[in-house]
Amino acid sequence: MSTPAYDKVKLARANRRPTGLDYIENLCGDFMELHGDRRFGDDGAIVGGVGHLRGIPVTLIAIEKGHSARERMARSFGAPHPEGYRKALRLMKQAEKFHRPVVCFVDTSGAFCGVDAEERGQGQAIGENLMEMMTLDVPVISLLIGEGGSGGALALSVADRVWMLENSVYSVISPEGCASILWKDASKADEAAQRLKLTAQDALELGIIEKVLHERDLGQPSFYGRLAQGLEKELKTLLTQEDRLETRYARFRAFGRGTIDPKNEETDHADL
Repeated sequence: MSTPAYDKVKLARANRRPTGLDYIENLCGDFMELHGDRRFGDDGAIVGGVGHLRGIPVTLIAIEKGHSARERMARSFGAPHPEGYRKALRLMKQAEKFHRPVVCFVDTSGAFCGVDAEERGQGQAIGENLMEMMTLDVPVISLLIGEGGSGGALALSVADRVWMLENSVYSVISPEGCASILWKDASKADEAAQRLKLTAQDALELGIIEKVLHERDLGQPSFYGRLAQGLEKELKTLLTQEDRLETRYARFRAFGRGTIDPKNEETDHADL
């Protein structure tokens, strides 16, 4: 019988969940997609561009899985190649140049792990994103909308604020991968999920994220309306914050101390 944590994993992977493009299209009516990393090519697993979110000029970046089988194959099932991460970084540096906040939507089981991706510098691409995002001089908000797997997710989650949907997950490895390593038995994925502390509530209690978002009307106009309102409020706060980079650095340095930031207590299951 599945544990509650593994049930969350199944919900995070459900085909019916809105994908990154669904969020962008519902939050930003004038979105203009931009392509390519200017080094190798374009990666369909990461979509990025510019537009306005409730009047605020923003750069939007999303890991996109697609809905149909054809779309999912074209987008590598949401597993980005290095050119995808380099495209994201190019757009973030462009956003910094023009003083636009960055909003990322994360939904991936992990970065693409094929030989070609490794030959083109997958690890370096992810590492560069982590380094550059830490000092990116514009507000950054990342939302985990489904799976948040390993460095593939973290490469777009070095942010001032990280929010998770209540049925999304965030973990260093998939439960199946963890079970295969620890017990040599992938069928113990349910036990691994419980031990990995990968649910949104776990992440909130550990101080890794700031908000857990309700899913009661996921995909409906009312859901996107509340999300847009919440993002607008948070972006306006971050735009006026003078010590934003120092606070972002301190946010990540605090990980692993085993304490909960008191400021997080009021954000439990935020009603945006």
